[in-house]
Amino acid sequence: MSDDHASEPRAAEPEDYTSEQWDAALTAAEATELDRLVEEGIRPGKLDDVIGQTRVREQISLLLEGARRRGASPDHLLLSGPPGLGKTTLAMIVAAELGVAMRQTSGPAIERSGDLAAILTSLGPNEVLFIDEIHRIARPAEELLYTAMEDFRVDVIVGKGPGATAIPLELEPFTLVGATTRAGLLTGPLRDRFGFLGQLEFYNDAELEAIVTRSAGILDVAVDPAGAAEIAGRSRGTPRIANRLLRRVRDFAQVRADGVITAKVAGEALALYDVDELGLDRLDRAVLRALTGTFNGGPVGLSTIAVAVGEQPDTVEEVCEPFLVRAGLLARTPRGRVATAAAWHHLGLNPPNAEGLFGSGDA
Repeated sequence: MSDDHASEPRAAEPEDYTSEQWDAALTAAEATELDRLVEEGIRPGKLDDVIGQTRVREQISLLLEGARRRGASPDHLLLSGPPGLGKTTLAMIVAAELGVAMRQTSGPAIERSGDLAAILTSLGPNEVLFIDEIHRIARPAEELLYTAMEDFRVDVIVGKGPGATAIPLELEPFTLVGATTRAGLLTGPLRDRFGFLGQLEFYNDAELEAIVTRSAGILDVAVDPAGAAEIAGRSRGTPRIANRLLRRVRDFAQVRADGVITAKVAGEALALYDVDELGLDRLDRAVLRALTGTFNGGPVGLSTIAVAVGEQPDTVEEVCEPFLVRAGLLARTPRGRVATAAAWHHLGLNPPNAEGLFGSGDA
C-alpha cells in the first residue's frame, strides 16, 4: 500500500540552505535585532534626554547628585501616575546615572516573602531594584520589605509553630524604585518608607511633538512639524501612545505614501487605525455611542455600559474612562455615568435638554 504522504515535500532544514538562503536568513535576523535596538533607543538613557516631567526630573537629579557627593545610595523612590508616562524609563535612568545594575520585577510576580527575599539577597552594592505595580505586592512580601528598606536586613523564618526561628540576613545597600498606577492602594507604612514621591503628569502637545520628532529620527523616518503635531494631538498626553501611533503612521507612509509623514498622511493613517482627532479609539467611541444612543446620555451604571459595548467592566473603567473624563466627554456621578454635551457634539449629535441629559439610570 502506498504512503499518501510519501510525495509531500519535506520542510527545509538549516543544513539544507543554499548560500543565498543563509544570506537571507542572516539578513532577516540582523533586521530583527536592528529593530529591537532601535526600539530600545527610543527610550531616553539620561535625565537630560528626557522630554517633559521637568519638575520630577529636577527633583530626581538633586536626589542623585546629593547621594553621589555623600558616597551613599539614594533614598528609595516611588513614582506614580497613569500608564505610559515614563516610570520604567526613569527607573532605568536612575540606575544608569548611578552607574549600577537594575533588577526588575513586578508586584503581582512577588507572591511570597521568600520570592522577595531571594531577589533582595542577590542584589549587589548600591544596585537598583525596580518593582512595577508595587501596590499589588503580596502582604507578607510587603512586610518583609519594611525592614529591607529601612535597615537593609531581612528576617528569614525557619521552621513553623513555636519552634520557628528568625534568622536575620544583612543586605547590601540598595535603592528601591517603586512604580504604581494606583497610589491610593498603597498602604501607609509602605508609602512612608519612600524618601521621594514623584507624581508624573500627562504631557502637553508641545512636549509630545518633540518626542515624536526625536523618535522619528531614531526610527529613520521623515516627519514634518505638521505631521508630528497631528500625531501628538491624538496621543492622549502619553508618550507611549505617541510612539505607538508613530510606528503605525510610519508603516502607512512607507507603504501608501512617499515615506514622509505629513499632516495629511498622519491623518489618513490614524483614521485607518480608528484613532480620531481627539485620540479616541473604537472602544472609546463605542462607550460614548452607547451612552448617547442607547441610554439617552445617562446616568447609567458601569456594568450596563460594559454589556452594551461587549467589554469587561474593568476594561471600561480603567482603559476608557480616565481619558474620557479628562477630555470632558464623560462625567461620573453618584447615580452613574453621564455623557457631557461635549460628547454629543463630538459624535455630531445635538444634546438633549438638561433634564434628559441627567435622567434616571442605575448607579
